[in-house]
Amino acid sequence: MDTILLVEDDKNQILLYEQEIAIEGYKVVTAMNGLEAIEKARNYKPDLVVMDINMPKMDGIESMCRILSEHRNIPIIINTAYSNYQNNFMTWSADAYIIKSSDLKELKDKIKELLIKKKRKDNEKTV
Repeated sequence: MDTILLVEDDKNQILLYEQEIAIEGYKVVTAMNGLEAIEKARNYKPDLVVMDINMPKMDGIESMCRILSEHRNIPIIINTAYSNYQNNFMTWSADAYIIKSSDLKELKDKIKELLIKKKRKDNEKTV
């Protein structure tokens, strides 16, 4: 079972996202800020990270950079309400940038797509 690290500071959104992602068959680990995300990434070694940007303690961009410095092969999806960060070159390290919506289909489809790509890459390394 693939593990998704969900990083979001809004408790209601965490509940919704966690439930919707778990229905798809993934184990979901949650973090409520960037610092907690770094720690959870170290402890759980997730297969993919879904990261908000505007959070307390440490924003998602800095947290993403730190996670990628330790775990280069973890796909990261930025999931934010703000489209203006898309032009920030610091977000270009992410594998996908999705604007938050009440319809989670785009997010769930992107999670599935990136996990398939990751598995292909992992298989190529072992061959």
